[in-house]
Amino acid sequence: MSAQQLLRLVAMCLLASGLIARLAAADLFDEIYARGRPIDATLKTLTAQFSETTESPLLIQPLVSQGTIAVVRPLRVAMQYSAPDRRSVIIDRGRLRIVWPSRGIDRTMPIGSTEKRIQQYFVGTSPSQLRSHFDIAARVASDRPGTWFVAMTPKRKQIAAGVSQLDLWIGTDTVLLAAMRMVFPSGETTLLEFSKVHLNPAIADSAFQPATP
Repeated sequence: MSAQQLLRLVAMCLLASGLIARLAAADLFDEIYARGRPIDATLKTLTAQFSETTESPLLIQPLVSQGTIAVVRPLRVAMQYSAPDRRSVIIDRGRLRIVWPSRGIDRTMPIGSTEKRIQQYFVGTSPSQLRSHFDIAARVASDRPGTWFVAMTPKRKQIAAGVSQLDLWIGTDTVLLAAMRMVFPSGETTLLEFSKVHLNPAIADSAFQPATP
């Protein structure tokens, strides 16, 4: 798995966990932060459906996938892809496991150091600390009614080497992540869109079992 894909998955783990409420810019920060704090404080689990669209200069057409995500905070995540092909991406106990039966892939790798970097830049930081890492601009979204749009551009070379732009759409009613777009230095972009989000459901261990043929 490429560094881009790994960063995408770890970022997904944090953003889907509700931590996005901390990432607003100065002009909208007070409102979003104040409304998001109670959700963030009580959020322990989350499930949702997602659609993932990847575009690249190397692709003739975008790649579109669908599936479900299950999150147990702080960092236990299962992304189960159902279309166009069954596969699983599981983050658990500092390890990332990718299982793609049709391609004969079953790979596990440690990601503890990456998790620590994400924690450093995103979790438990103050607004001023976030702005020391990113240029952040926020506005009411014109393309997705009922959402705020937050654009984050890394200031630090270490972050920019992995992702050159992070765009977020946050529901104005729910203060939850509606969509996230990552732009990578290679020119590849990945858009994740979420629906049927449920907060604090019971999640069985079977949700973290990898896909089978």
